[in-house]
Amino acid sequence: MTKPENIYINRELSWLQFNARVLQEAADETVPLIERLRFLGIFSNNLDEFFKVRYATVKRIYHAGKGGKSALGGIKASELMEKITEVVIQQQSESLEILKNIELKLEDEKVFIIDENEISKDQHDFIKNYFFSQVSPALVTIILSDDIELPTLKDSAAYLVVKMNLKEEGIQYALIEIAKSLDRFIVLPQKDEKTHIIILDDLLRYCLDDIFTIFDYSSISAHMIKITRDGELDFDSDLSKSFIDKISESVKHRQIGEPVRFVYDKTIDDETLVYLMSKMDIDSKDSVIPGGRYHNRRDYMSFPSLGRTDLLYDKIEPLPIKGLSLEGSIFDAIAQKDYLLYTPYHTFSYVVKFLREAALDPKVKTIKITIYRLAEISHVASALINAAKNGKRVDVSIEIQARFDEQANINYAEQMQSEGVNLQFGVPGLKVHSKICVIEREEDLKIKRYGFISTGNFNESTAKIYTDFTLFTSSQKILKDVNKVFSFFETNYRIFRYKHIFTSPHYTKSKLFSLIDREIANVKAGKPAYMKLKMNSISNYETIDKLYAASQAGVRIQMVVRGICCLIPGVKGMSDNIEIISIVDKFLEHTRLFIFCNDNDPDIYISSADLMTRNIENRVEVSCPIYDVDIKNELIDIFEICWSDNVKARIINEHQDNNYKRNDAKKIRAQFETYSYFLNKL
Repeated sequence: MTKPENIYINRELSWLQFNARVLQEAADETVPLIERLRFLGIFSNNLDEFFKVRYATVKRIYHAGKGGKSALGGIKASELMEKITEVVIQQQSESLEILKNIELKLEDEKVFIIDENEISKDQHDFIKNYFFSQVSPALVTIILSDDIELPTLKDSAAYLVVKMNLKEEGIQYALIEIAKSLDRFIVLPQKDEKTHIIILDDLLRYCLDDIFTIFDYSSISAHMIKITRDGELDFDSDLSKSFIDKISESVKHRQIGEPVRFVYDKTIDDETLVYLMSKMDIDSKDSVIPGGRYHNRRDYMSFPSLGRTDLLYDKIEPLPIKGLSLEGSIFDAIAQKDYLLYTPYHTFSYVVKFLREAALDPKVKTIKITIYRLAEISHVASALINAAKNGKRVDVSIEIQARFDEQANINYAEQMQSEGVNLQFGVPGLKVHSKICVIEREEDLKIKRYGFISTGNFNESTAKIYTDFTLFTSSQKILKDVNKVFSFFETNYRIFRYKHIFTSPHYTKSKLFSLIDREIANVKAGKPAYMKLKMNSISNYETIDKLYAASQAGVRIQMVVRGICCLIPGVKGMSDNIEIISIVDKFLEHTRLFIFCNDNDPDIYISSADLMTRNIENRVEVSCPIYDVDIKNELIDIFEICWSDNVKARIINEHQDNNYKRNDAKKIRAQFETYSYFLNKL
């Protein structure tokens, strides 16, 4: 194998290949049908966020007149924009074919998705009643005119472009906004054991005459469009405004940000398309993508279950942690030993139980916690408010710049503040992405700390579908370090020293590099040396170079990377000792786990940080060592189960072709095998 011209895979193109793996799940006929539809929704939702954030960044680099080759992995911004558009058009086309296939399979199961031309007489009355009672009051309909400026179209909202050929000559255009408050999928009354579903867009098409009764037209048609806008937050410099006010205003401004993608129904006539693009000031240099009849397919994430459990994954019952009861005191148990929670295989209730116990325990004096993304209805927030009402000092560092969750976090921040919780809004110039909690409890006239460190958000909703580790511990040496992180929030001009954990932005890179250097030194000394790394993404070039150096020295490196992977494994003379797989399956792989051989005495860390520049340099992150021998062995087992996956694992290579890992070994599907592993431990 010859050394590639570029030693890194472009970040944006790598991300698109991750989304291709999501699309593979939608295409996989072993996945239940409704789950396949929901993967199509995830694919579409991912693509929306990609254009809002990553494509928008590339576009800004292009318009700033910078080539961007160094920042973009050896490709010019203009070339990258063209390549992204090319890949996305191909993926969109593929996704439409997958959708057609799924719909045909659903028909075999007596589930029919019909359009406005397939409505029967029996369904007519129901649809008309539904339209007038549920849909019509929520509609926003805009009549277009050459004399009136087009109102700004909302980011990521879908619109029907209506064209009326008037009888008295001329054309009248209008826009109908597909209201987010309405269900996108309307389940019609069942008949003959058949289930019929109509998409809201088609219901509107069926009722166009009811919407535009005041116009006298000879023909009317409707096609869908969608515009995606730059999702970057822009802050003004008004010193009189609070940080929360600035974030709130910036979130509102996001709705009118610069367009970065325009998607349209490819069957729309040229005259209408030209008219619209002119009205919206969109030209061919922007990412203009022909699509299908329906947009905002992210709504398929919420496709109704229809009571058809046979078309869904079997629900798993989250397991208890062996030795840790929800009925007894969490503190008493943690005082004896550390425990590892692994959601969604274990129940998230342990986190809520920990906080509720702290809220009620008279011996608990303070609670300190970081919050990045909360559930819509958060028991975590309720427990913290409960603690404040019981006279505890509750310090919450809440990140109100958590992308696309800013407003939700602002709402919770205001609620907690009004209830007596002390809030800190991160660190200037850094996002607080660490997942940590420390409580201080008075025991025998001394303060003893208890706490937890996690790889994921303290969010009951995502804990059902994201794989994440949480370490419950009363290790005073670890928690003394974690407590210093909270001190850093208050006095961030100081750089604290840590003996056990390592943190971003000051120590992650240097600590990781020293651990890698030790493996290099060991392999050169003839000792065992390896690294086993699991993460969401790796894109930091310095870290990649360090791993290349370790590979060249002879260190064996196994990596499980779900998303972006700018490292090219398996290249002779550069990375031939590095193997990488990616697992995309029922749950979203979100854990970060670093295992270093250390001459067969492994050092193991769980972390909130991926190996991306933003995690290393621009965020507050915490990586925590695992000292408990049982938990260390458990984490090694978990990694080995992932590495053995030969059902849902894809091989990452320079070709980015997402080939499945296949071999003659026993079939192992890591997520199902992991559940069995913990079930057998009980």
